[in-house]
Amino acid sequence: MNGKILFAALAVASGAAFAQAPTDPQIAHIVVTANQVDIDAGKLAEKQAKSPEVKAFGKQMVTDHGAVNKQAVALVTKLKVKPEDNATSQSLKSGGDANVKKLKTLKGAAFDKAYVDQEVAYHQAVLDAIDKVLIPNAQNAELKALITKVRPAIDGHLQHAKMMQASLGK
Repeated sequence: MNGKILFAALAVASGAAFAQAPTDPQIAHIVVTANQVDIDAGKLAEKQAKSPEVKAFGKQMVTDHGAVNKQAVALVTKLKVKPEDNATSQSLKSGGDANVKKLKTLKGAAFDKAYVDQEVAYHQAVLDAIDKVLIPNAQNAELKALITKVRPAIDGHLQHAKMMQASLGK
């Protein structure tokens, strides 16, 4: 699996899904959905991965992305903003569900490789969406600050996943 299912939705976020720039309520929904997609895959990796390193990475994804979602929910509650479902978040959700379904059919090293490959592709797509769509279009300063604040962690996840990908390929 090369990650096309999930990051196609984030590519859509780069402009195609929106005739105009996404609104803050739409951005909030994209953020929460993107985090939940990685939480769901991480929970599966905690249970199904063969490699202790891949299991630990899955657990880290659940913890880190869960924390971001708590911050996002707290912020939108404080701002009295209702996250708005949109084509990008719907596509992310369906892609995430399809990814988990596919991963559930894999075992051992095949699971580890598919999961890590997906994490590399997904985190790269998330970074692209953060840089090209979410930060530039967020109007609320606190929402923009939250997205900016979590960007280094997303990049850290990408670098960690790339290192695991290289070691699994040996």
